[in-house]
Amino acid sequence: MRRRSPTSVPSEQMEKGTGKSQNTRICFLASLSVFFWMLLLYFHFVVLGGSTVDQSVKLQLQAGPVYTELKPTRVTSDPQLENQNTESKPIHVTSDHQMDNQNTVSASTRVTDDHQVENQNTESTPTVVAPAAHQTESPAKATQKHEAEKYPFMKALRTAENKNDPCGGRYIYVHDLPPRFNEDMLKECRSLSLWTNMCKFTTNAGLGPPLENAEGVFGDTGWYATNQFAVDVIFNNRMKQYECLTNDSSVAAAVFVPFYAGFDIARYLWGFNISRRDAASLDLVDWLMKRPEWGIMGGKDHFLVAGRITWDFRRLSEEDSDWGNKLLFLPAAKNMSMLVVESSPWNANDFGIPYPTYFHPAKDADVFIWQERMRRLKRDWLFSFAGAPRPGNPKSIRGQIIDQCRNSKVGKLLECDFGESKCHSPSSIMQMFQSSLFCLQPQGDSYTRRSAFDSMLAGCIPVFFHPGSAYTQYTWHLPKDYTKYSVFIPENDIRKRNVSIEETLRRIPPEQVKKMREEVIKLIPSLVYADPRSKLGNFKDAFDVSVQAIINKVTKLRMDILEGRTDDNFIEENSWKYALLEEGQREVGPHEWDPFFSKPKDGEGDSGETSAEAAKNSWHNEQRQHQSSGR
Repeated sequence: MRRRSPTSVPSEQMEKGTGKSQNTRICFLASLSVFFWMLLLYFHFVVLGGSTVDQSVKLQLQAGPVYTELKPTRVTSDPQLENQNTESKPIHVTSDHQMDNQNTVSASTRVTDDHQVENQNTESTPTVVAPAAHQTESPAKATQKHEAEKYPFMKALRTAENKNDPCGGRYIYVHDLPPRFNEDMLKECRSLSLWTNMCKFTTNAGLGPPLENAEGVFGDTGWYATNQFAVDVIFNNRMKQYECLTNDSSVAAAVFVPFYAGFDIARYLWGFNISRRDAASLDLVDWLMKRPEWGIMGGKDHFLVAGRITWDFRRLSEEDSDWGNKLLFLPAAKNMSMLVVESSPWNANDFGIPYPTYFHPAKDADVFIWQERMRRLKRDWLFSFAGAPRPGNPKSIRGQIIDQCRNSKVGKLLECDFGESKCHSPSSIMQMFQSSLFCLQPQGDSYTRRSAFDSMLAGCIPVFFHPGSAYTQYTWHLPKDYTKYSVFIPENDIRKRNVSIEETLRRIPPEQVKKMREEVIKLIPSLVYADPRSKLGNFKDAFDVSVQAIINKVTKLRMDILEGRTDDNFIEENSWKYALLEEGQREVGPHEWDPFFSKPKDGEGDSGETSAEAAKNSWHNEQRQHQSSGR
């Protein structure tokens, strides 16, 4: 039997053997190719890629820091809220070292295919892109931005940009004064006035004792026998209820100083030397100037309240015989804003706020009800006047006004003579005002008098005879167009020309009278101080209006500083004119009221000396009123 040769293998088997050998070689070559490409990719992305990314990041960081958008946040006294706001807005500025670590970690990740490599590289490599505004910002603008950052009040200004913060741009920081500047005075309330026991008037958060309403003249609630000089306490207690207080002075739109300046000077006006009268004011200024809050604007963002007329704080000399203290003439105090019931027309550091009335609503409904009641009242008298003559003042027109009231069948007079007088009865005064269309408001012992606000509270249209009695005083609380709510009869028309008040008022059309009365009634909320123990809803009271005005003043000053605006042409002696300027106006010129505020040459004008004398007379009259009322 012959042995089969290898060459004689059948062709079918030979084809099968050849196929197996070829498949083995192809798998080997494919594995080698994959290994080669993996090695190549590893070299490219790890060795070369890490270096490239690191270099690109460093180049961008050398070009400048990377900024993210900074969003203003609400600042409160609640630490928990502050932490939440801080945690929610991290600032992403990445250092070179952090970049290196990120690239090393991302490059050590195993890559399986090209698509996966691209995705991982895109996700893990940090991309640093500067905002377009930063890239195109001019050098001049960048310099201006850098300069603005130097001002310590910038943080406070930025709070107003946060539209989600209802208190943005409205925060108030209150100094925690030693009690000798406020609360200690209330503990010694019997010493606050030489003739009046002020203890009862400091009760109920400064509102005084509740008024009885036996004759039905007042409303059911919110009526108190409030002393006209009690604003110090009322304002401070209202501030305690302010919705935007902050413990962080760096975000404050203004800084409140709760010093009872009016009560302080009232203790020492009679029988004390100037050292005693000035002591608390000098002590206060020394305390404030040592505080870090003072350094932000040198006190120009600070304000305080005094429930007295400005002349009690403007002593002109160092003589014991001169009146008052020199608080408002102290250099530091000139930077602050002082709210007083009567301001000086020739000085820029005091501002007029309303005298307190008897009405202190606790809720909006109290105001609505009272306003509606004043609209429906029948008013039998064309005009009325409550007051006493000033025989010792040759410039006073009160005597002529009293004569005209007596001689008119449509005029009502409530004489405040000595002895028992209904002028000391809030019920009698308010009843007369409620029954009158017009209420005559000549100057008191100084420019202003509380009676003006009592009459407007009664819906009675005020008649003024001097612009300093209201128009240049209460520009925050009253319309600049005084013809909307009042009548103006110049004093000289009465003094020299004996103009008839009755005829002047009769010439006003009834429809115009109705509109004016409605305007007065609408003003009531902004002229009264709400009960400090509560908070009105929609209405803004005298406190709210005053605080917002201070905030506006400080904010404007800060913006002027940032934008390099200066008031080089400002003339302090014309301060009363600046208060009458419209929005955007900065220059003043001749005014129709110049004769009322000119320095006296012919006995016509006024001066600080005569006003200070008027302040002194005010105290004499208070003494006589106390004696006549038996209090």
